[in-house]
Amino acid sequence: MSDSSPARPTAPVLEVWCELQCPDCRTALDDLRALRARYGDRLEVRLRHFPLEKHKHSFAAAQAAEEALEQGRGWPYVEAVLGRVEELDRRGEPFLVEVARELGLDAEEFDTALIDGRHTLIVDADQAEGKAIGVTGTPTYVIGGERLDGGKSQEGLRERIEEIADRLLAGGEG
Repeated sequence: MSDSSPARPTAPVLEVWCELQCPDCRTALDDLRALRARYGDRLEVRLRHFPLEKHKHSFAAAQAAEEALEQGRGWPYVEAVLGRVEELDRRGEPFLVEVARELGLDAEEFDTALIDGRHTLIVDADQAEGKAIGVTGTPTYVIGGERLDGGKSQEGLRERIEEIADRLLAGGEG
C-alpha cells in the first residue's frame, strides 16, 4: 500500500449463523433488514450456515443459498425461503428450485447443484467452524469477537449488535 492513498477502513463483519428451515431465523429477518438499512455497506452482513439435524431440508437449503449467492442473489433468496419455512418443511428440494425460478435465477443450475453437491464443502466448513466457536442453535450472531445467541431470545440483540458495530466503526476495540 502506498503512502499517498489513505487506508480505507474495512467494514466490521456481522456473521449470521443461520438455518433456512428455522422459524427463529425468519423472525431475525426484521433485525437483519433494519441493520442493513441503518449501516448499508459500512457493515458487512455475512451468511454462515448451521443446518440442524432436526430439519431434514436444511442442508439442501444451505447449498441452495450458496448457489443463489454464486448467481448474485444470495440475500433475496435467503429471505424468500425463510419467509416460507412451512413450505420448505412440506416440499423440500423442489421448493428450493421453485424459489430460484421465481427470483429469475437459473433453476436448472440449482437443481444440478443440489444433485452434484458442489456447495457441500462450504456448508460443512461453516458448520464445523460454528461448532468450534460454540454455536449451538440458530440464529447466532458474531461481531467484534462477541457471540450473541438469538436461538433462545432475540430480545435486545439488534441493539447489542448496533452498539458493537458503532464502537467498531468509531475505531474502538472490541
